[in-house]
Amino acid sequence: GGNPKTPWGKPALGLKTRKKNKSSNKMIVRRRDGKALAK
Repeated sequence: GGNPKTPWGKPALGLKTRKKNKSSNKMIVRRRDGKALAK
């Protein structure tokens, strides 16, 4: 196996449910991963 990955190579564990909206998915991924935003 392996974890499902998004087209841009992020792990899609919690995001796989949002696969339908890819455009907004990118924003969400940025927020989740957003080191610049978070810190």
